[in-house]
Amino acid sequence: MQYKIVFSDIDGTLLNHDRELSPNTISTIKNLKDSLPFVLISARMPAAMIHLQADLEIKEQPIICYNGGLILVDRKAISSTEISLNTLENLSDFNKSMNCHLSLYNSDEWYVPQYDQWAAREENNTKVKPELRSNREVISEWKKDNKGAHKIMAMGDEAHIDKIKDYLSENFPGELHLYRSKPTYLEIANKKISKLTAIKFLLKNHFNLTPEQSIAFGDNYNDVEMIKGVGMGVAVGNARKEVLEVANIVTQSGKEDGVANSLKELFQI
Repeated sequence: MQYKIVFSDIDGTLLNHDRELSPNTISTIKNLKDSLPFVLISARMPAAMIHLQADLEIKEQPIICYNGGLILVDRKAISSTEISLNTLENLSDFNKSMNCHLSLYNSDEWYVPQYDQWAAREENNTKVKPELRSNREVISEWKKDNKGAHKIMAMGDEAHIDKIKDYLSENFPGELHLYRSKPTYLEIANKKISKLTAIKFLLKNHFNLTPEQSIAFGDNYNDVEMIKGVGMGVAVGNARKEVLEVANIVTQSGKEDGVANSLKELFQI
């Protein structure tokens, strides 16, 4: 078979209904990992991915975090693309009147302005605990360290999230990816990166492979470019229409072990 590497999204794709790796998924990837690399690629922070790597026994593999904003090899960053502090400051000021929850991420730092329903939900989903600190404090600290955000997550009332999306689109055109994973969520990342740009970077600089030799699994808007850009793009059955339309094949849903079942078929394991 021409395929030499597998990339997989996590949430909505690899995890079951309990947001965990099923025994079938774990055993399938363990059987495959000595034959070819299995690389996790997600909007998640590193700490929310490394425990999954441990379960799959693939901790030696790179990980692509923050939709491509941070690429780690042997736990060290080989590529890092942040949202500027200027953008973050402007968004924070704009948000004062609405008081939406803004989670701020850089590498393995995750700061929340208050421990509310949004923070609790994200902690439950990712198994990582946030640090309580106001957006203003974080911005002040990051200014000293000349750091930006790998990701901003805006969560709140749908109408307020609409306003934030419109504000960012109008004031920072061409600078940001704005992923609306659900009406009350807006994921914000630097426009220069995507899952596909990260895959291409890692393939060229670490694996010496091509996108045509790659398989990728995904389900959401931020997976469309990746699914289109690799040799075999696989959509899980629960994927968004936009992903289903560009996939080479469609497998079962994430909750039905679609990734594992597809890998068994493709590699006869």
